[in-house]
Amino acid sequence: MQEKDGICPKPLITFVLGGPGSGKGTQCGKIVETFGFKHLSAGDLLRREMVSDSEYGSMIMNTIGEGRIVPSEVTVKLILREMESSDNHKFLIDGFPRSQENRIAFEQIIGAEPHMVLFFDCPEEEMVKRVLSRNQGRIDDNINTIKNRLQVFESLNLPVIDYYAKKGKLYRINAVGTVDEIFEHVRPVFEACEHEAR
Repeated sequence: MQEKDGICPKPLITFVLGGPGSGKGTQCGKIVETFGFKHLSAGDLLRREMVSDSEYGSMIMNTIGEGRIVPSEVTVKLILREMESSDNHKFLIDGFPRSQENRIAFEQIIGAEPHMVLFFDCPEEEMVKRVLSRNQGRIDDNINTIKNRLQVFESLNLPVIDYYAKKGKLYRINAVGTVDEIFEHVRPVFEACEHEAR
């Protein structure tokens, strides 16, 4: 969000939500390619910080290893750091907020609300199958941790989804099908958003 000609454009923020294995990361790649957003994955930012020698590194590692959620303030500060160092003003924030507490911290620290919220709706058995088959060597990809993550997602994320649905900002995407089939549900949402911004 660096200034251009002394003007800092208002950020256009899209939250991208969905359980582990819902395909949100893959779809974010396609949104970036097609619509020019900057993709910020909360999970990737946390994993990158975890292996650094920062003040947060080992705390993040222990928290994620136990399948718990990292304190909101830490994640929001990592997101803010990335937003401030970017020359883009269109952001896809992937995998955040995961709870009402996350949402409130984001709004307080960033001082902005999302323009829209995508929710990749995927059946639990499909998400478990996808996570087990992707085998990216992540410490949080074993069957017990996946089931725990799904339970945490259900209990904490659904109130966030309901909150944005009531505000008229939620777009529920059917996340079953091929990558291209799912993207055909995503594309019109962003085309409408671009049309609105003109």
